[in-house]
Amino acid sequence: MQINRELLDHVCDIAISAGQKTLPIYNSHFEVETKDDDSPLTQADLAAHRSIKQALEALTPDVPQLSEEGADIDFATRSTWSTYWLIDPLDGTKEFVNKNDQFTINIALIVHHEPVLGAVYAPVLDTLWFAARPLGAFRQQGQTAAEPIATVLAKRDKPRVLVSRSHRTPDIDALLDRLPDYEPVTMGSSLKFCVIADGGADFYPRLGPTSEWDTAAGHAVLACAGGQVTDLDGEPLRYNVTESVLNTHFLAFGDVTHDWRAYVPESAA
Repeated sequence: MQINRELLDHVCDIAISAGQKTLPIYNSHFEVETKDDDSPLTQADLAAHRSIKQALEALTPDVPQLSEEGADIDFATRSTWSTYWLIDPLDGTKEFVNKNDQFTINIALIVHHEPVLGAVYAPVLDTLWFAARPLGAFRQQGQTAAEPIATVLAKRDKPRVLVSRSHRTPDIDALLDRLPDYEPVTMGSSLKFCVIADGGADFYPRLGPTSEWDTAAGHAVLACAGGQVTDLDGEPLRYNVTESVLNTHFLAFGDVTHDWRAYVPESAA
């Protein structure tokens, strides 16, 4: 598959279209179901999933898809994929349920275990972050022209650290205690990667469970903007390498000249 601006634009259109289908549900009274893993599920998750699935099948019929709301696909099958779409139709369902506007539509293209293209769309904010290797990373708000984005150097004495709205762990608290000082930035869903990518924050440590579809699109945007997402050994986060679809603990950051691993507590290693 050729990765070019035409493909990226198509994926952006698919993400926006799916996002627009979630808004009537978001702005109404909706039911919330609970999945087997105790995470919430709404009709918006399913509507976005169906929209993305059909559009990607039409765009790239030979490229398989792995979606949070799709069928379970065993690793014996997935392990044969060199290229596939990795989708979170609605990331931040808790944000959606709480109506704080910070939920996103996420589509990533994985090639040889790496995210090489990604689109993250926040429907309520009407803001799209998108990227592809080697085209770079961009942000578009509403109908304005897309602008290139890039990470920035962090203030070493007071970095801006992204703190999840929904997930705090003792290991994260221990990490924050090891920082000399920090400015907390509270953000939900995959917006955390995008905020670092466009220079609005510096560091997102995640020392708790996430699934691969939670991170892939934002990872692509951040990497193309000059940042990194690594495991606790400093190796790039990789996808579809084990039977589990859960990520290892990871660190996402924009300033690649700083040793962010120094703040990780021994209890998390």
